[in-house]
Amino acid sequence: METEKENRDAPRTALVTGASRGIGVGIARALAAAGHRVAVGYRTQVQAAERLADELGGIAVEIELDDDASVRAAVAETVEALGPPLLLVNNAAKAQEKPFLDITDDDWAHMLSVNLLGAVRATRACLPAMLDAGFGRVVNVSSIGGQWGGRNQVHYAASKAALINFTRSLSNLYAERGVTANAIAPGLVATEMSSTELASDAGKAKVKGIPLGRLGTVDEVGATAAFLCSVEAAYISGETFNLNGGMYRERS
Repeated sequence: METEKENRDAPRTALVTGASRGIGVGIARALAAAGHRVAVGYRTQVQAAERLADELGGIAVEIELDDDASVRAAVAETVEALGPPLLLVNNAAKAQEKPFLDITDDDWAHMLSVNLLGAVRATRACLPAMLDAGFGRVVNVSSIGGQWGGRNQVHYAASKAALINFTRSLSNLYAERGVTANAIAPGLVATEMSSTELASDAGKAKVKGIPLGRLGTVDEVGATAAFLCSVEAAYISGETFNLNGGMYRERS
């Protein structure tokens, strides 16, 4: 019998968290265009998620990333409707603009629970099926902030840096069993989440400093995620893909 790992052209089930808007929409569309069945994860934007799911022929699944029971229920719903998700894109994230000395312990706890532990919970729920199949792709959406550090979002930057390390650890643990883990670190991408930062003087200065001279697009992030989920990316694991128009190299 042909194994999942050997079946190069098989459509697979993908779960994308935070897929009702922004970068998540680009990722979900790219995976659907590659022939995969897509579960569109959302927290509050139910109508947007359902519209996208209808467009892609997938399903919308509610998922509260700081609640393990909600994460497991979303994965179970995906399995029932589309099959076990062998492609997992941990995209959902919380952002918060706040001076460092004003960030409370509760702010830190919630940021880490969503941005880091949310990915941990989703991966933990999806991993057994990947190991059984001998094939899996975990793509974690980090940020250039997780590489540079933060100024007005120190807790956000720290959570994204931890996500990169979590990616490497997953690769160390499971790559030999056919489950790869990689991270994408976008720079400035035109989304609703980034709109506040980009409207500020500091944000406008950042845009001027992008060597390529423009913002990234959600479609570019989606294309990278779809590649990392493909069979062709089987020899890539534990890596961080920088999509930032040259910003990270410029500063480093």
